Amino acid sequence: MTTYIPSITLPAMVFQNPAASILLPIALGTAVGFSVQPKETQKTYMALKQPPYRPPPQVFGPAWTVLYGLMGYAAYRAHSTGMNPLSSANQLVLFKQGATLYSVQLGLNLLWMPLFFVAKRPIEATVDIVALTATTGYLTYIWGQVDPVAGWALVPYLGWLGFATYLSAGVGYLNGWNIADKEVDASPAGKGTKYVDEKE
Repeated sequence: MTTYIPSITLPAMVFQNPAASILLPIALGTAVGFSVQPKETQKTYMALKQPPYRPPPQVFGPAWTVLYGLMGYAAYRAHSTGMNPLSSANQLVLFKQGATLYSVQLGLNLLWMPLFFVAKRPIEATVDIVALTATTGYLTYIWGQVDPVAGWALVPYLGWLGFATYLSAGVGYLNGWNIADKEVDASPAGKGTKYVDEKE
């Protein structure tokens, strides 16, 4: 059973304001994405042996924007219902517990890309995303009891995390858990860059 821990929980104003709730994870995710230099990230991604069903690099940006938005909407919905005077005491408790979980999972989420692409530590990155997926799964369960819409809004995110965990672990395993100094040059304009393990 989780506990509400104010010191590691986002401020209440983030949850109660729909714009802040939705835009905060989008802004933080975008900031982290740009801070790790997208071009260099793509070069590394293309140079790694990949498991089946890997998506092209350009899919991640739009997908994460939508998922961050849904995540923020879930937080707003959970707050609106959980803090409503007409809600039960149990809903209030579950919302607050979920608020701590939400804050923790957001931190774990933002940590993955620097771990994988900057520090190039696939083992630690995979441990991070496993913990993230587990935390989000429990958050979905808790907030689903507070507000069903909040729970369902987290389902696409949870599903994507399951897929991302497969990719992270698959890439780590196929590359011997060592991705240091792996990089390919970008293709000339108009030509598609191939993954290192694709045939010419």
